[in-house]
Amino acid sequence: MSARRRTPPRRPPPRRPPPRRPPARRPPARRAASRPRKKQQRHPAAVLIPVVIALWVAGRMLDWVAANRWVVVLALALAVAGGVLWYRHRAAQLREEQERARALRYQVEQLDHLHHRAFEHAVRDLMFRDGCTDAVQVGGAGDHGADVKATDPYGRLWVIQCKHRKAGAAGAPVGTPDLHVLNGTGRPVHHGDVIVLVTNGRFARPAVEFAQSQRLHLVDRTTLAAWAAGGRPLWELLRAVPPPRSPSPLS
Repeated sequence: MSARRRTPPRRPPPRRPPPRRPPARRPPARRAASRPRKKQQRHPAAVLIPVVIALWVAGRMLDWVAANRWVVVLALALAVAGGVLWYRHRAAQLREEQERARALRYQVEQLDHLHHRAFEHAVRDLMFRDGCTDAVQVGGAGDHGADVKATDPYGRLWVIQCKHRKAGAAGAPVGTPDLHVLNGTGRPVHHGDVIVLVTNGRFARPAVEFAQSQRLHLVDRTTLAAWAAGGRPLWELLRAVPPPRSPSPLS
C-alpha cells in the first residue's frame, strides 16, 4: 500500500492592522457673545449747567452793551468804513484790469508761437478786452467742444472753439469734423447764442459751406489778425450775428 501524503495544514493569512483613523477634530470653541455696552447716560446736570452758564454770560454781555452803546455805534462805523474801503479798492482793481485789457494787442505771428492752451487764453483775453467781463477758458477734458465761453455786453452767450496751427496758414486746414462737434454741442449743450470756431490757420472749403448752412461763425487767420491787432470787438467783424439778447448801455 502506498503511503498517503499528508498535506500540511494551511496557515491563516496574516491579519492586516486596521487603518488608523485620523484624530477627531474638536469643534472650535464658541466665543462668548459680546454683550452690547450700555450707553452711558449723561446726568441732566451735565447738560443743564453749561446751558445756564452760556445764558448767564450772554445776559451779562447784553447788559454791558446796553450800558455802553457807543461800542455798538463804533463797531457799525468801522464796518461801514471797511466796506467802503474794500469797494473802492475792488473798483480800482477792476479799472486797472479793464485799462490793461483795452491796451491788449496781438500780432498774428505772436499767436503762431503760442501753445494751443495759451492760444485759448489769448482768445479769452481778447473777449474780455471787448467787454465780456465773465470770459473764461474752459477747454480741456470733457469740454464738449467749447474752449472759451463769454457773455458780451448785449447779453449774448458766445461759445468758442479754438484750433491752433503751429505753421499758421501753411498748416492743415480746419475741416468739417471739428465743426460737427461744435455744432452738436454749442447750442444743445452750452446753450450758446453765437457759436464760433477760431483758428490762426485756414478753413477747408467744405467747412465754410457747412458753417454757412448751420449758422456757425468762422474766424480765420485774416479775421483773427484784424481782431487781435485792433480795437474793434469781434461781433463787429462777423456777419449775421444774432441780435442783442437783453438791453444794455451799448445797445
